[in-house]
Amino acid sequence: MASIKKFQVTFDCAEPERVARFWCEVLGYVVPPPPEGFASWDAFDRSLPAERQGSAFACVDPSGEGPRLFFQRVPEGRVVKNRVHLDVRVGTGLAGDERLAALQAECDRLLALGASLVQVLRADGFNESCIAMQDIEGNEFCLD
Repeated sequence: MASIKKFQVTFDCAEPERVARFWCEVLGYVVPPPPEGFASWDAFDRSLPAERQGSAFACVDPSGEGPRLFFQRVPEGRVVKNRVHLDVRVGTGLAGDERLAALQAECDRLLALGASLVQVLRADGFNESCIAMQDIEGNEFCLD
């Protein structure tokens, strides 16, 4: 059986471009070039039927290593806890106070971008502390 090498993570949201641009800032991702024949994503969007305009947006890891993130407009808001969430790896290679300082600095940066703090989870002795947060539309993620 062949293994899957590439995958996409899809977010349901109310404002796809706004949420995608938030995640670009969080992860250092970029907006891919528009489809062939279009000078910009705005031009492509205007070519769609009115009901589909603004209905989707994507961002990619510029290194090509990480998954593509796809954001699709849905009419309903989030009503329950996410069953799947992203863990943003911040303190890789750090331990103790240095790791906690790195987590706090990243938390502060994301709060300034519009994220919300949910809870700081500390796991003494395991170096597995993390910070639970929500993006600008309430999708949960963790800094770890």
